Amino acid sequence: MTIWLDVIGIGEDGVHGLSKAALDKLSNAEIIVGGDRHHTLAPNPTAKRIAWPSPFDAMIDEIKSHQGKKIVVLVTGDPLWYSVGARILKVIPKEEVRFYPQLSAFQWASSRMGWSLADLETLTIHGRAASQVIPHLAPNVRLLILTKDKTSPQTVATLLTERGFGKSTMTVLAAMGGPREERFDGVAESWSHLVPDFHTLAIECVADKDAKWYSRTGGLPSDAFIHDGQMTKRIVRSTTLSALAPYPDALLWDVGAGCGSIAIEWMRAARGAKAIAIEPNDKRIAMIRENAVQLGVEKIQIVEGKAPEALHGLEQPDAIFIGGGLTSDETFENCWSALRASGRLVANAVTVESEAKLFELYEKHGGELSRITVQQAEPVGRFKGWKPFMPVTQWTVVK
Repeated sequence: MTIWLDVIGIGEDGVHGLSKAALDKLSNAEIIVGGDRHHTLAPNPTAKRIAWPSPFDAMIDEIKSHQGKKIVVLVTGDPLWYSVGARILKVIPKEEVRFYPQLSAFQWASSRMGWSLADLETLTIHGRAASQVIPHLAPNVRLLILTKDKTSPQTVATLLTERGFGKSTMTVLAAMGGPREERFDGVAESWSHLVPDFHTLAIECVADKDAKWYSRTGGLPSDAFIHDGQMTKRIVRSTTLSALAPYPDALLWDVGAGCGSIAIEWMRAARGAKAIAIEPNDKRIAMIRENAVQLGVEKIQIVEGKAPEALHGLEQPDAIFIGGGLTSDETFENCWSALRASGRLVANAVTVESEAKLFELYEKHGGELSRITVQQAEPVGRFKGWKPFMPVTQWTVVK
């Protein structure tokens, strides 16, 4: 394969910041694709100019239609760091594309803030819900965020304040590295700056004593969720998530999702982790949606229906959790057939019938069978006593 597409990162200093190789490609380009600001930063009097369309999929088709010509795509900073590079590589083989990275907005921002880039969180809310910030909130955490537009800092400031992080410091850094560079500093609870559309947001989280934040390691308190009482208890949920072993970009099927606690914690646990929550009950589906917003994972996919019928046609999972319904042979067989090789399946049972089914499957497929018993201290008159919850049998198996 030959390289026919050049993707060049450009900064506020325009062509002056480009390497000789990138500058040569730009100077000889017949077609240049980019946003208005990219075209302004990169003069070329002879090349045909194409602006980004919406939706972006239309641009991919446009780019591919010019194969055989000298075509350059201009982006801001590093094409492969929250930019269009990853999207391009989904449809054009990497052997046909060459990238010319420039300093990213994150690198500029960490330099301006005097923060070590290795010791902070980088994320984007450009084209995504601002609630994606929520899983990252914790005392003393530093965040660098690519934003949507000039409204984003106020949106994030409100989110921080509502969750007890109103004292957090916020800095907007605009046009970094160029002659129009600007900086706006403030505090979330009193943020009032009018800022340019194109900027990067830096936050140093300061938590009030009553701040609302949760660990991403699994086992959130039950009151973190809206639920009707039918949900996996905290300690069992923690054990279940450990058995499922979330990892970046992996997809979970949560079969019989209830209020969505397992699927939501799976998505919070690893960058890019995805989940499909399968649930037949309308009221619980509404709970999943609200819990997903409140806990910062709005991209959860909800399928209304009951297994096994609702499982047909879903994207192949990397892991599956079955919280109920394992008395049905068809549910397990559909899940097991869909699960990718080396994927993990975890099933919990509380009834004698479903426990018997787990033992039967354990005998056939192997894995690990455990019984989880939990007791909680509760008032007994003037004193405290131990109240046991129903024991949970858990089966974990790798395909």
